[in-house]
Order: sequence, then C-alpha cells, then structure tokens
Amino acid sequence: MLTTGPAKKVTVYVIEGQTYHGTACYAAILDYLFFRGISDATVTRGIAGFGTDHKMHTSRLVDLSDQMPIKIEFIESPDRVQEVLPKLAEIACHGLIEVHDTTVIRPVPPGEKRTPDIAAAKLQSKAKMMRILIGESDKWNDKPLHTALVQALRANDIAGVTVYRGILGYGANRRIHKDSTLNLSHDAPILLTVVDSEDKLRAFFPVLDQMVKQGLVALSDVDVIKYSHAQPVPEVQEAQK
Repeated sequence: MLTTGPAKKVTVYVIEGQTYHGTACYAAILDYLFFRGISDATVTRGIAGFGTDHKMHTSRLVDLSDQMPIKIEFIESPDRVQEVLPKLAEIACHGLIEVHDTTVIRPVPPGEKRTPDIAAAKLQSKAKMMRILIGESDKWNDKPLHTALVQALRANDIAGVTVYRGILGYGANRRIHKDSTLNLSHDAPILLTVVDSEDKLRAFFPVLDQMVKQGLVALSDVDVIKYSHAQPVPEVQEAQK
C-alpha cells in the first residue's frame, strides 16, 4: 500500500491505436502495472491533440478515432517506479513517459485518528506437502472418503487441506475415469493437497492406514510463503478517574 510521504508520479502517453504484441498498448501497460502490484493507475482518453507529426487528431473525425491520445497515470514509491520503468519504456515504445516528484497525503476524516500503515508480514519456512489421490466413489463409514478425510485432518489440527476433483485420470487398475455430462458414474479422481510440518503429517499416517483402502499418498518438500496483515496494537486508554 502506498503510504504518506515522498513519491513519484508517472504519466505515460501513447496513441489509442498503438499495439504491443497484438494488444492495445494502454491495456498492456495497465495489465503490467496491475500484476506488478502498483497501488493504482488511471487511463484517460483525449478528445483532441497532435504529436510530433503535427497532424491534428480529434474524436470528431471517425477515420482517425483510433489515433486519439491516451494517458496512463500512477503514483508510487521511487523504488517501485524504478522497478517498472524499463518495461514501461519497452511497451510504450514510440510514446512518452514523464516522471515527477510528488508527495502523498492521506486525509483523515474529522473525528478519526490516523492509524499507521501496516505492511503485510511475510513468513517463510520449510514444510511438507502430502497429496492423497483417491476415487470419488470411495467411502468410509458410509460417507464420501474425501469428506471424511477433511474432517479427520481438521480433528488432528492439520493446518489446511484443499480438495480437487479431476476431470480425467486412471489408477492402479488402468481404468480410465472421466468427468462428462453423459458420465454419471461419480468415479472421478479426487486429489487432497495438505501442507504442514513433517512431524504432524507423519503422525497422521496411522489414520490414513485405517481410512484409505485403495489410493496413493505422496509426500514432498515445499517452501511455504505466507502473507498476513498484522493487527495494529490498540492504544491503552487511561482509566477514568
């Protein structure tokens, strides 16, 4: 998130009909800024203008409607601006890029106190990923096995699990299982993906031995990267006298 303080204002000028790898240049720039995590960006379309060729372009001329000036503006920290400028120059090509120093001020509504901007906390660690491959028709105690496994994983304090339903696959019996509107066998492949510490996952193996009669379990090393927003510490209010 862009915080109060010094920043850079970047303006990119291109022509509406200008393209980059088959995509409108302004759209390519906007997509790039979005996926690079730039705080915000605005695209505006001019109604008249001329460039270095000194040809007047106006929206009143239908045959020149794709030659109107387009302006993309965004404000970011100086470091982030330096990161994205080389790619912007490549996309804009024959356009123009303008960079100005500016200052970001976030107004505070009357009666509210400003809370400090809190950056997302990034936690990294080593862990194990367990993949459990079973069939959709597999049961345990008269309930779908994948549902029972999710409940068992939760009861054993496993960090989390995601269940995926396959659309095509085969298992040890070499029989093709597929999902289609005409196939109502409910025997599609089911994949459960679980991530937690190795100790906790291995402690769950005896439960798997009881529940899974036919399937496949794979254990692999993974690097866990978790993003979370820390909560601001509440101010201690003085006791009323």
